[in-house]
Amino acid sequence: MPYTTYRQAIERETARLVEVVRGVDPATPVPSCPGWTVADLTRHVGSLQRWFSALLSRLVQEPPRSREVELGLPDSAQEYPRWVEAGIPRVAAVLEATDPLAPMWAWGADQHARFWARRMLFETLVHRVDAELSTGHASSLDPELAADGVDEFLVNLPQAHLFAPAVAELKGDGETLVFQCAGAATGGGADETGPDAGGEWWVRLDADGFRLLDRAAAAADTASPDARTTVRGEAADLLLLLYGRRSYQDSAFEVTGPPATLDRWFAHTAF
Repeated sequence: MPYTTYRQAIERETARLVEVVRGVDPATPVPSCPGWTVADLTRHVGSLQRWFSALLSRLVQEPPRSREVELGLPDSAQEYPRWVEAGIPRVAAVLEATDPLAPMWAWGADQHARFWARRMLFETLVHRVDAELSTGHASSLDPELAADGVDEFLVNLPQAHLFAPAVAELKGDGETLVFQCAGAATGGGADETGPDAGGEWWVRLDADGFRLLDRAAAAADTASPDARTTVRGEAADLLLLLYGRRSYQDSAFEVTGPPATLDRWFAHTAF
């Protein structure tokens, strides 16, 4: 997906989140983030965007030793929405001034500046949905953007053990998980740069860990049908499923194959 799309979507999603939380009691619980309030959620998004922007401004080449940046956080939680809104132009300016192909440290698979723009977008988008869930607003997600978010999650998940240790314990005996967008043709798999035209992602769980299969490996997968579990749904629903905002038992999903593999997956991939 073009870098400009991420820049524009970050601005749009941040503005949408601000609109949802503006005027809401900061103590309102956020059910999809247990233990969090709307104030916690809003502060988290604003803080993370400022930290990501600091990393991009410096094009850091090594893991930062501190996450402390100048936040300018208001004393009153009632002012958090305005504070997040005030950061939108600064984030936009940093992203516009950054070469997406500039090499820099990232915790995920892509060691370029564009990693942080993509990461910032989906962090913001999912938390916008959290805000809507906590306030009773209806949520809508662009299907193309959601499919890219599914890919971003799965591509980077193997490296997420840096802050989510359970990911490193996700193993199996050759089982295959297939996440498939509704309307996708079967037998595809993901290529190495993003979801294929069919919107399908294949993950194999082996004794030494798990990996996202490219298209050729997926086509050559010889696992028994009894060892393959497929989850089929709209891209937006798949994205929220991977982030733990939906359950595979919801009517939005069609599941074939052993559900135990899914139970193992979600027990290790929550973060």
